[in-house]
Amino acid sequence: MCSLSAKSASDRPSTEACHGYMRDYLEYLRGVRNVSRNTAKGYRADIEAFLAWCERKGVDPLAITTPQVRAWLGELRRARYAPRTMNRKLSALRGFYNWMIERDLATTSALATMPGPKVGRHLPKVMGDREVRQMLSAVESENPSDIFDRALVEFLYATGARIQEASNVNLEDIDLARGSVRLFGKGSKERLVPLYPKARKAVAEYLEKVRPARVLKVPEAERKEHERALFLSQRGRRMSAASLRTRFEQVVKRAGLPPTITPHTMRHTFATELLNGDADLRSVQELLGHASLSTTQIYTNLSIERLGSVMRQAHPRGE
Repeated sequence: MCSLSAKSASDRPSTEACHGYMRDYLEYLRGVRNVSRNTAKGYRADIEAFLAWCERKGVDPLAITTPQVRAWLGELRRARYAPRTMNRKLSALRGFYNWMIERDLATTSALATMPGPKVGRHLPKVMGDREVRQMLSAVESENPSDIFDRALVEFLYATGARIQEASNVNLEDIDLARGSVRLFGKGSKERLVPLYPKARKAVAEYLEKVRPARVLKVPEAERKEHERALFLSQRGRRMSAASLRTRFEQVVKRAGLPPTITPHTMRHTFATELLNGDADLRSVQELLGHASLSTTQIYTNLSIERLGSVMRQAHPRGE
């Protein structure tokens, strides 16, 4: 592991030294900040791409200047990266550079203070009541596959869970008697979310009629690895986020709905419905597992736009 000594590359800073610091930084993120493996992987890719650019251009990453940062951003812009992607890359690098500055590994603040490109307001897509009913109608039969899909759709609609969070749910995390589920969000942050009665009924039916048979399909030697999971595949293994997403997409297709409806659309719908029902913003933030209230505030804009649309249709002077 690369030493964190400030003197290790102070005389001749290089991309090689920066790669060593990056490895230490990623270990810090995983061990101290408890970021997910996927998040750390994304940070690594963004930092490595930047260091590769520095090497190509002969730029010292530990003494990078503001004009050089602007040149890098200009190259991303010419390569037609979306503003959101550019901001994500900048965010990953800001964290890395702030970490290095705190440890006297870098003296430049050009990247740490560089503002990102402006991003136009993008309101998330949400589902209406009719679309949700259409999805549930597509899985109303009593065959095992439909019982599973019904439990998944009701679970996502009731909790606003990210699809990865749904994949991670274990049996001990769900309390049907009290009507709640414990979810673990980004950074393993824990939150308790209520389950409404129809979701409890759908999950209970899946647990009673479908899941027991699936557990028995796993070889006994592998059973401990999978038997705790709430959502099991037909072969009795914990379903990954990708597998659950595929199941959801199949329900959307069967319901005759556009493929733009994703599990995250259900999460957006959950948040918007709560705000339309007069839930306060802080409560919605907690239920979604957002670290920042500003992330949750976009749903306020969505609710206002929806109310404006209703008023334009209903009010005699709305047009």
